Amino acid sequence: MIIKVHHRPGFYILTGAAIASILLIFFISLPDPLFKVPYSPVLYDRRGELLGAQVASDGQWRLPAAGPVNTKFSTALQVYEDRRFYLHPGVDPFSLFRAAVQNVRSGRIISGGSTLTMQTVRLFRENRNRTFLEKLIEVILAIRLECSYSKKDILALYSAHAPFGGNVVGLEAASWRWFAHGSQNLSWAEAATLAVLPNNPGLVHPGANRSRLQEKRDGLLKRLYQLQYVDRETYFLALQEPLPGPPKDLPRLAPHLLVRAVKETGSPLITSTLDGGLQRRAAEILERYIHQFSRNAVMNGACLILETKTGNVLAYVGNVFANDEWVAYGRAVDIIGAPRSSGSILKPFLYAAMLDSGELLPTELVSDIPTRIGSYNPENFNKSYLGAIPADQALARSLNIPAVRELRMFGVDRFARLLRQLGFTTLFRPGDEYGLPLVLGGAEVSLWDAASVYAGLARQALEENRQQQFFPATYVNQPGTKPLHKMTGPSAAVSPISRGAAWLTLEALSLVNRPGEDGAWELFTSSRRVAWKTGTSFGFRDAWSIGTTPEYTVGVWIGNASGEGRAELQGSLTAAPVMWELFSALPETSWFPRPDADLTAVEVCAHSGLPVSANCKDTNLVYIPRLAPRKESCHYCMTVPVSEDGVYRVTLTPGYTGQVRYEKRFVLPPAEEYFYKRWNLTYQGLPPAAADLQNTQKSIISHEMALVSPEANSAIYIPVELDGRPGQLVCTATHRRSASVIFWHLDDLYIGSTRGIHQIELRPSLGAHILTLVDETGASLHRRITILSEP
Repeated sequence: MIIKVHHRPGFYILTGAAIASILLIFFISLPDPLFKVPYSPVLYDRRGELLGAQVASDGQWRLPAAGPVNTKFSTALQVYEDRRFYLHPGVDPFSLFRAAVQNVRSGRIISGGSTLTMQTVRLFRENRNRTFLEKLIEVILAIRLECSYSKKDILALYSAHAPFGGNVVGLEAASWRWFAHGSQNLSWAEAATLAVLPNNPGLVHPGANRSRLQEKRDGLLKRLYQLQYVDRETYFLALQEPLPGPPKDLPRLAPHLLVRAVKETGSPLITSTLDGGLQRRAAEILERYIHQFSRNAVMNGACLILETKTGNVLAYVGNVFANDEWVAYGRAVDIIGAPRSSGSILKPFLYAAMLDSGELLPTELVSDIPTRIGSYNPENFNKSYLGAIPADQALARSLNIPAVRELRMFGVDRFARLLRQLGFTTLFRPGDEYGLPLVLGGAEVSLWDAASVYAGLARQALEENRQQQFFPATYVNQPGTKPLHKMTGPSAAVSPISRGAAWLTLEALSLVNRPGEDGAWELFTSSRRVAWKTGTSFGFRDAWSIGTTPEYTVGVWIGNASGEGRAELQGSLTAAPVMWELFSALPETSWFPRPDADLTAVEVCAHSGLPVSANCKDTNLVYIPRLAPRKESCHYCMTVPVSEDGVYRVTLTPGYTGQVRYEKRFVLPPAEEYFYKRWNLTYQGLPPAAADLQNTQKSIISHEMALVSPEANSAIYIPVELDGRPGQLVCTATHRRSASVIFWHLDDLYIGSTRGIHQIELRPSLGAHILTLVDETGASLHRRITILSEP
């Protein structure tokens, strides 16, 4: 008789709900993420070479997986732990039955029958005590794990989190700590050694355990041979390999970049743009030079090599290697990102901007004379003056006075804004707080920013549009990663420097003959053409050298992290040799093609470099940026009436009856002429006035005398001397006739006279004064100055 049981609808609802709850619990039983553990930050180069790693925050060496599990290790692990790994659903009933029999016979738990999947579960459950309840949980979670992860994924999870002795966790860390290379390069003997360790990690330590480790490894190798995973020769060769010794140090090829990358990316796995071989070579070169410089107490250095077109970092040496002996010298400091005084390395960007604005032409003469602007008295590195020099040569020779005078014309605040737009991120103060020293090292910049901007200048010279080519360098080589620093400023979309100006600037920087600060240029002759600039900060604290080509940009800083200055810290003597040797380690480079579409040819005076006028005798063609405004014509050349023999100049007055002819002469102002003619023996200038006409030409003669310093309407602060006496104001004048005498007066009070070298020291009181100069012909010159009580 069949008895029918009728259930109410509620029964089915409850049953369905129970089943649904069980399934829900089953599917949400896995934690997310599986492993809540910290990982060791690791840095790889562009080809996957390990450059460095740090221990994880919990003190373990736990490297994140960098690729698929090594085939040899995978095979050895499955043979040793779980031969049916690819056949079971996470739980192997045969293994569980065998383990149960063994445990019953022995009267204690000697085998768990766990599969690799169950062992993975035990790892992310942090190896809880072995109980039947825990085993049941592992079985359920193992089946659940198999539902969500592939066998390869499970194998990778296990390999990355299994213990391998000491504080070594994971296959990648174990390969480096025990065998000093990555897991992809494991031999069969090494793979077998690591395969037996997770089951008993203590075997790797020296002592009695070594024989047990040898026995287990060799036993596993025999099984691999018997199962025909290895041939006879490989088997016997593997048996001869020694067991691992003490833990090996991981590579430390870019320790400063690793620290920076962890801070900026927040990721434990950083695949960088670095080239491991070039990084190694750059570190060796810098190390060798710093060892040499350390004899003069110069203890630190840094270098950065960029791929110009992409801005990718190829080598990043933040400082020389730091060991216990040298830690006191600040070698753990990453100099590349540290703000340091810029020296002269900002000059090219002022030059380029003034070319674009039409305020400067490439060969235009700029003044190089003693200059005092208020209380600021800039000097050239070699303490000499050229009088006047073409702008491109002034840049190539890194002359300070022309740069300061150019900045005064361009505007300090305007230049500071330009630098920020280009990518100098450390200029936080308003421009007027930097003042005119901004172009000579009055601001702090980082090697990272400087190399990035120089690379941007090179990119700008290569590109055919005005799109922004000034962007920060990058060291991250991971798809979809955005730049860590973005361009700022109102002109971020359009480059603030044109292609034509960029090319002209690079041409100027490629000039070889660089005396003064770059006076050791002969040491750096090279077959390759490089646009390069050196810099030396005030007090000889920072030495810079940055060079760029269409392919590579190299930046070098030499100095002391403490800021201690040394007389040897000059860009041409320390940083430049390092930069040139780094270039020699790079492949051959090319040069920037002339961007004819972005340039315009202009006829200029061969002497002044200004657009030709009717008075110019000799002319040249020069290129200027196509959109640059045109400058006024040359005002240095004039047509001068001279005596028939050309010895004297004359003034055509109604009473003059002598013979006259006209000559085109290049004539500089008296101050510039005084220094210029020392270096230019072919310079003629104005012929002297005829002796019988001097008294009638005082208006002309007055233009033969110039007061170099102080400048007109100067406001000057004179500091007190060390002995407490009032300080002195040094005044300098020039005269076209070297034999002339100048009589000096302050507020109509006679001070003294000078002949030949016209320089005199004054101690004026506070307030406004009139300085008057008179020569022996009666020509006079007046200048108003103000003496301040405080700077």
